[in-house]
Amino acid sequence: MLPTIDEIVSNFELLDDWEERYRYVIELGRMMEPLPEEAHTEANKVKGCASQVWLETRLDQSNGKPVLHLIGDSDAHIVRGLVALMIALYNGKTPEEALSTDALGLFKELGLAEHLTPQRSNGVRSMVERIRRDAQVAQAAL
Repeated sequence: MLPTIDEIVSNFELLDDWEERYRYVIELGRMMEPLPEEAHTEANKVKGCASQVWLETRLDQSNGKPVLHLIGDSDAHIVRGLVALMIALYNGKTPEEALSTDALGLFKELGLAEHLTPQRSNGVRSMVERIRRDAQVAQAAL
């Protein structure tokens, strides 16, 4: 099970160098809820990522308050970890909360922005855009 985003931020603060942070991001990817094989579809594929990335977003209304439930996957270890970060950040938020969340600011705060290749940074932006689009669709459906 993934730690909360606050736990992840705290853990990042304890890691001194980029190598340790890199390993931690990969470990986050291993902790993610697995994406069922049938969800590896073209519709769930995130466009604009160099690696293959799939994100499935559902609106969970079982607790009365509609919140996003995300699961995802990637064919690359580090990218799978970046997907895990996105899920930790957005999962359980209302569509409105998701739309006001600054994922790129978090990546800067964690020191990830300066250590990602331009291709990976573009992929992160594509994931954020996809989640925001899904949140807008969910909000419109309410």
